Amino acid sequence: MRQRVSPRRLRPTSSSTRQKTSSLRPGRQARSAATTGATPAMSNCASLLASRPLRASRSPPDFVPTKGPIVTITDTASATGISNLALIGGERRGASDGATIDVINPSNGQVITTIPRLTAADVDDAVAAAKSAFPAWAALEPLQRAKYLDRLADAIEANGEELAALDSLDNGSPLHEMRRDSNVAAAQLRYYAGLVLEAQGATIPSSSERLMYSLRQPYGVVGRISAFNHPLLFTVGKMAGALAAGNTVVTKPSEHTSLSSLAAADIINEIFPPGVINVITGYGHEAGDALVAHPDVQRLAFIGADGTGRMIQRRAAEVGVKHVTLELGGKNPLVIFPDADVDKAIAGALNGMNFTWQGQSCGSTSRLIVHRSLHRRVVDALAEKMEAIRSGMPHDENTDTGAIVNKQQFDKVMKYIEIGKSEGADLVAGGYQVTEGELAQGLFVRPTLFDNVDPYGRLAQEEIFGPVLAAMPFDTYDEALTIANSVQYGLTASAFTQDLRTAHAYARDIQAGYVWINETSRHFLGSGFGGYKNSGIGREENHEEILSWTQAKNVSVLFGDGGPAGH
Repeated sequence: MRQRVSPRRLRPTSSSTRQKTSSLRPGRQARSAATTGATPAMSNCASLLASRPLRASRSPPDFVPTKGPIVTITDTASATGISNLALIGGERRGASDGATIDVINPSNGQVITTIPRLTAADVDDAVAAAKSAFPAWAALEPLQRAKYLDRLADAIEANGEELAALDSLDNGSPLHEMRRDSNVAAAQLRYYAGLVLEAQGATIPSSSERLMYSLRQPYGVVGRISAFNHPLLFTVGKMAGALAAGNTVVTKPSEHTSLSSLAAADIINEIFPPGVINVITGYGHEAGDALVAHPDVQRLAFIGADGTGRMIQRRAAEVGVKHVTLELGGKNPLVIFPDADVDKAIAGALNGMNFTWQGQSCGSTSRLIVHRSLHRRVVDALAEKMEAIRSGMPHDENTDTGAIVNKQQFDKVMKYIEIGKSEGADLVAGGYQVTEGELAQGLFVRPTLFDNVDPYGRLAQEEIFGPVLAAMPFDTYDEALTIANSVQYGLTASAFTQDLRTAHAYARDIQAGYVWINETSRHFLGSGFGGYKNSGIGREENHEEILSWTQAKNVSVLFGDGGPAGH
């Protein structure tokens, strides 16, 4: 069944035409947005979207304050009263050939709306717009760029409920979890606004006749391609470092979960000059490939599967030498040592699996390696707690775990459950699709726990990206470490122990880029996130990231004979 979406109407407060003037492009005439499509009977999630209008927040001092229409969701039954068109050079537009992609609600299988299936020519337009906007954006004083980021952060916070509802609708995760993503996106914008003066060069000691120094300069047009599990956060929060460093951005969210990004584009269009940020949609092998291969895009960042990351590396190398950072998959270990606080370790194992995102996180601690003396106690307690997790519709505040994002991912999860059975692991919790009541039409999988898993079998070695936890015992530190390091990935790792020597030895020996001791799955801005081995290249969410969005230039100035000219 297709759910229909009503066209959005911009509702003016004082005039029907919005004028916006910025320090980059004075006198810019605003463009209105319109959607095509039709309107549906939606889930209760949609009613949240009508609670208040989406609007940009207070202008920074270098702006002429905006008066005029406020971006408003006009239909309480519509999840996409917000424009579902791409943002290219300040214009909202569809694909040049009119092609679209259906957006499916994974909770009930219905079509919510469509998004543009952009072509390579459309991506060319987006890159050209970003290239045109780059000189003026890069020339801004850093603190002026920071004001834009701060204003966007304010607007994301002000509209967090509506944006979270859109994420929950096409992503399937509980609304209360998607609210956190809105808050984190705003925090990342503010964090990088505060780092704009830290993209610094240096002076290098030399002779008295020479001055040597280095500069940090932006690349120009940069591209970002994101995964489906944290749509708004990955689109809006993750562009902050690139913008702070002076780059202009073309960003592509997952074709499965583009709605919040396109809603945020309305806010972006109220705040930023045209072309500084461009939001494109489409398939990875079409729009994504065109972005990766574009000769004017010298810097790329990707969040997603490791196989796709390797394809991006190869494709980028075919057309030039590009700086590519990759945040890829994980098959992350959680080791519970014999001296651990068992109750805290059990709570950590539940938290680390990210069941509130249906296990759909690259950082999920999906391998549970437990000392044999504690193994039975831990597994039994986890099985009981996992059976108590409440599957439900994402908009329900009582829901603990929602729907798998799409049919392809659902089929993958179910396939690995069968693999676990065929490998002889003991299924002790979950392992089936929910087929009762209002969940029967959706992609709901119960949190699943396998015990006595072969550490070197497929269930323990391959990323599932779903709510499947594999438990296995160990006897010695060396055995635990060997199992933990046996996979191709190295994104995160956790351990529970009360012994400082064990804690620091594990942190030293584990092959992972982000290590937690006595906790799981917490991120801290300023602490770089990224992986070892096939989990990726580069670090984000810290000072190192803003430097990675710049190129270093060394300058050597010789003063001739050692004296000033004319002397």
